[in-house]
Amino acid sequence: MPGVNLEVPVFADISERNLSRGAGWVPGTALPNDGGNMAIAAHRDQYFRALKDVAVGDLLELESLSGPQDYRVTSLTIVEPEDLWPLDPADVATVTLVTCYPFYFVGSAPQRYIVQAVAVD
Repeated sequence: MPGVNLEVPVFADISERNLSRGAGWVPGTALPNDGGNMAIAAHRDQYFRALKDVAVGDLLELESLSGPQDYRVTSLTIVEPEDLWPLDPADVATVTLVTCYPFYFVGSAPQRYIVQAVAVD
């Protein structure tokens, strides 16, 4: 995300090993360029701390083996950990970024911060 100076590799799952090296694709969600809701998670005290500065309308670029795709941020939401609706399938190409919240909470954070963006043609 150029506006917040965030560039992070996305690995094939959300194992602790992968999350210590970057972000991870959330299994069960769409794959890049599949046209559904692809979820990506990362730690708030590492790569996704920058999400605190994201605003609705910002652009996000996702680069995959198929090439780059731009997305526009449409919503910022705080949910409880058991609220899984942000991972639901979507009819349009969507990227959902997930991290713990509050950003500066000491210990295991009680909530999740969700950034959702839809593909720009």
